[in-house]
Amino acid sequence: MSRHLPSLNAIRVFEVAARHLSLVRAAEELHVTHGAVSRQIKQLEENLGVELFERRNRAIFLTRAGLSLQGTCTDIMRQLEAGLRQLRQADDQPLVVSCEPTIAMRWLIPRLGKFRQLHPELEIHLFAAGGPVDLRHGHIDLALRRNDFVWDANYHVAKVARELIAPVCTPGLLKQGKLPLNQQCLLHTATRPDAWQQWQKLSRQTARGKGRATYEHFYLSLQAACAGLGVAMASAYMVEDEIRSGQLIAPHVFMEDGTDYVLLSALPFDEDQRRLAFLGWLQQELEVTAQAVTDLTQ
Repeated sequence: MSRHLPSLNAIRVFEVAARHLSLVRAAEELHVTHGAVSRQIKQLEENLGVELFERRNRAIFLTRAGLSLQGTCTDIMRQLEAGLRQLRQADDQPLVVSCEPTIAMRWLIPRLGKFRQLHPELEIHLFAAGGPVDLRHGHIDLALRRNDFVWDANYHVAKVARELIAPVCTPGLLKQGKLPLNQQCLLHTATRPDAWQQWQKLSRQTARGKGRATYEHFYLSLQAACAGLGVAMASAYMVEDEIRSGQLIAPHVFMEDGTDYVLLSALPFDEDQRRLAFLGWLQQELEVTAQAVTDLTQ
């Protein structure tokens, strides 16, 4: 039967050209010449006895036969990719996780010991990074992110927790048991520039502040709050320890801001027990943290 199949290399070239609808971009991705791409597609069309592309005004478009073959090729490539990933995934391979820096520093790393106790056979390699992530070519298995950006539509996404925010400060900033926000320096962060504005809409309160200071990262603004430099907008998951110890207080209740923390994967979670184990643990631990902070601030 294999003698009747067209060249697998030609099929690969077709898949890339069909995905881009451009022979030039296909040549760039495959690191070959434009002419080599054209020859492979011509040979494939001759082998199949159908035209796969229609050429109009220096652009190419898939014919009905081309669309049909593209669907088949896409399915095959995805199955092949999943199969190769499975082959590479020995039980002793580490699970590579990319995590937003503040979550990694203030929540995940202090709790990784619990995960290791539950799953001593799984090793976690942690990278601190935020925003868009390339899970297909970046050698990363999972990415823990807040859903405030657009990711690859082919990624598999699992919600792990809803975001909860509120102002936090040292107890010394309270006056007669209340926090006069208009008399305080409001601490902002470049990675969440609209955090204060969002909280004001949710709480229906005004917080102009006596001054403001902006920090590059979320965890820096929280550190400034711990130093008594002003009032920071905090995620409930990042300040549990400080609120429990009394170093920070939250005079207002934590509120859902409409965003979620999600776990991104290029591979379906149910195809890898490591991913499933980490996902389930994350969901449970974040729920415990949210409930603990709620209890501490009521």
